[in-house]
Order: sequence, then structure tokens, then C-alpha cells
Amino acid sequence: MEGGKGKLLKIFIGESDRYKGEALYHAIIKKIKEQGLAGATTLRGIEGFGAHSKFRSSLIEVLSSDLPIIIEVVDQEEKIKELIKVISPMVTKGLIVMMNDIDIIKYVK
Repeated sequence: MEGGKGKLLKIFIGESDRYKGEALYHAIIKKIKEQGLAGATTLRGIEGFGAHSKFRSSLIEVLSSDLPIIIEVVDQEEKIKELIKVISPMVTKGLIVMMNDIDIIKYVK
């Protein structure tokens, strides 16, 4: 991937979500790598809530077992769209968002 226009994909899931026996976020990252995208980052939230409005917080021990996870991916639009086809069936609860055009300033391997 070179500098220029791209897309930002964000995937919002729960820390305890699973896919074929492994953490969903790990399974998604493996798929991103297999698909040859430029890279991805998994972020663990300290607080949040989703579609079920169940509040999660790392500050409250009892509720800290399913913290929010966000996976961010930046690449060309075509690659992001192909990735969405692959990972969409894996995400049975959560949110997948493709952001507006982004300007890729610098990408160095």
C-alpha cells in the first residue's frame, strides 16, 4: 500500500466473543493477515456498551469479563470491501463500520 486515498474499517466486538473456539478478535486478525492487508490494530476498551446496552467497565471487577474490542484496519477500498465479505459471517454480534475516505500520509515497511 502506498500513500493516497484509503478506507478505515472498524470492527466493534466483545472480548469474550468466540469463533471456532478461539477469541474472535484473534481470528479476525488472522483473516486480515491472510487477505494481505497492510495491517491492523486491536484495541481493548476500558468502558463501553453496545446493542444490548449492557455497560462494561474495567473499573468494576464484576463486569470486566467482556470489555469492548475495536479492530482498526486501513487499506485501499477494494481490499477493505473484500475483507468485509470474509469477516462479516464471523461477526454474529457487534458492528462493522467502513469510514469515509482517509488520506494515507505515510506508510513505511
